[in-house]
Amino acid sequence: MANGKKSKKKLFIFGGLGLLLLVVLLLVIFSGSKEDIVVVQTEKVEKRNIIQVVSATGKINPVYQVKISAEATGEVIDLPVREGDEVRKGQLLLRIKPDNYEAQKNSADARLAQSKSSLSATKAQLDKVESDYKRVQELAQKKLASESELEAAKSTYLQTLGNYEAMKSGVVQAEASLKDAVTNLNKTIVYSPLNGTISKRDIDLSERVLGSGFSPGTEMLTVADLSKMEATVNVDENDVVLISVGDTAKIHVDAFTDRTFTGVVTQIGNSAITQGLGTQDEVVNFEVKILILNPENKIRPGMSCDADIQTEKKENVLSVPIQSVTARVAKENMTTDPSQANDQAAIDAKAKKERNNKPKEVVFITQDNKAKMVEVKTGISDDTYIEIVSGLKGNEDVVSGPYRAISKELEDGSKVSLQPKRTGTEKK
Repeated sequence: MANGKKSKKKLFIFGGLGLLLLVVLLLVIFSGSKEDIVVVQTEKVEKRNIIQVVSATGKINPVYQVKISAEATGEVIDLPVREGDEVRKGQLLLRIKPDNYEAQKNSADARLAQSKSSLSATKAQLDKVESDYKRVQELAQKKLASESELEAAKSTYLQTLGNYEAMKSGVVQAEASLKDAVTNLNKTIVYSPLNGTISKRDIDLSERVLGSGFSPGTEMLTVADLSKMEATVNVDENDVVLISVGDTAKIHVDAFTDRTFTGVVTQIGNSAITQGLGTQDEVVNFEVKILILNPENKIRPGMSCDADIQTEKKENVLSVPIQSVTARVAKENMTTDPSQANDQAAIDAKAKKERNNKPKEVVFITQDNKAKMVEVKTGISDDTYIEIVSGLKGNEDVVSGPYRAISKELEDGSKVSLQPKRTGTEKK
């Protein structure tokens, strides 16, 4: 009896193990034959209007502004304008104490008068010596004057003529010194170079300023024409090649959140502005100036702004969501015959083939619950859609999401399951 019970117990144990093993094998077989289904969203390939936009940030500046620096050194004794005042061209802006410059002018005046007086005296002497020389010449012709007397008269005449020419040069130098002194004196009075507004005043009355010499003078005032403003923005080196003079731009000034300004590109910088040179954060930008066509009086220099520059517009072109386009490398059989493993020519050919196997732009369209990879050629794009130049005919269902599926999971022939897009009324 005991042996019979033990035999039945062993039978149950081995039978259970066999059944368990059979279940595991069936699971492995069926799971291995099961294909992955990728859940995706789709959108129709349609014709749309696309406006290519380059975005950049910068500051608002006047088109015309003049920074006035001191050209004379001294104390500011008159300052009739304040920051924000409107001024006319030629209007007095400030005076610098002129005492030293007036003294220099008076000294130059005196030197010029002295030089002219000496020149007059020398001229009178020259006239007398020249007359004497001519008389001795006439006597010498009549044999009434000796050769030595003629030579002495000639020497005196030439010496006096030389003194006269030197005096003339002295007068010219004195006149130049006086002109220079007058110019320096005039620099103590500053007038507005244009019609505009005092946008900045860096000095106060009675403050001492230093004139420009070998170094820049004290910056005193900035006069700007606030009726003509422009946005100066920095554009990435990859985008600046898309911009042309005359392109339209939409400008958003941070201080005017409810207003969009229209502008036109007037200037594109030729010199790069590099930040973080030699580091991983190195950025290369180019300065672009955009004239604001509808400025407001409240816009001030230095305000922050964003600009969307419309570089190109195409109407009624085939387009897909911008995220639908991805890059894939064609899979090719790159195996090498073992007998050629050490063949340098075969190795070089393989390396060349790998270099030429560049990523291609593709989209995935859905047909009969399967994904089909289609190579496309793209054109311009906006923030949402990208132009399809070739590869699609229109009305196809193109995969538009999710990003992971488009960029990694989908392959040509993958099974897909369509997921409806969320709308704004759906609960999250």
